[in-house]
Amino acid sequence: MSGHSKWDTIKHKKAINDAKKGKEFSKLSVQITHAARQGGGDPGMNPNLRLYIDKARDASFPMDRIEKAIEKGVGGADSGIVFEEASYEGFGPGGIQLIVDTISDNKNRTVSELRQIFDQVGGNIGAAGSVSWNFETKGYVVVKSGHMEKAEKFGAEDTFVADDSDDVMMMLMDIPGILDIEEIDMDGVKGFEIYTEYNQLAQVRDSISKLGFVLKEAEIVKEPKIYKKLEGEELEKAQNAIERLEEYEDVQNVWTDLDY
Repeated sequence: MSGHSKWDTIKHKKAINDAKKGKEFSKLSVQITHAARQGGGDPGMNPNLRLYIDKARDASFPMDRIEKAIEKGVGGADSGIVFEEASYEGFGPGGIQLIVDTISDNKNRTVSELRQIFDQVGGNIGAAGSVSWNFETKGYVVVKSGHMEKAEKFGAEDTFVADDSDDVMMMLMDIPGILDIEEIDMDGVKGFEIYTEYNQLAQVRDSISKLGFVLKEAEIVKEPKIYKKLEGEELEKAQNAIERLEEYEDVQNVWTDLDY
């Protein structure tokens, strides 16, 4: 990955989002509802839902709101709302390339408001294919080098137990569909950043889950083939533009060729 660790970016975004809990919670609620609608409301049978629930818990998202979001997805309150996924391509300050992934219950509203944000930050939405040629779509997984042991006492939290990273690496290398594995530091705990073929993500994720290791991320990512470097005021404007797009509640991910 030549120094471009996505895990470092995720940690950076989490630090920003910690100061914006309201919008973060809103996005988590939509993700949980969407996952439940697609794969059912049982996290034991729906890995995507399980992953979003874990993310919600990490963000201190209230359990009653998690349950309401699941209920909404499987046919409870407001079950008539339909969420749709869509991606938009464009350019930002300094000519940076941007792909914006959204989940929305009103695509016309979303694209209209995205156009306004692009205009306000000094960019513009482009046609399909205008920047996607420079991005590779892959599966991305982050796993801690360890497993969780169930608490003996009811109501107590499970305990993370670190495993030998060399042994974990060997077990991961036996999983079909993995393109690349890199050992990373996760706040003092060893872990692995894993890339897969985009259509092998679910299979790899489920194989890792069956081995009992702790999954922290599992998603489709869009990585630039060529990065763009900016400096000074141009860099600041580009970073501000990306943050403005990420703050919009219908936006789930912003992919860019900007080299941080």
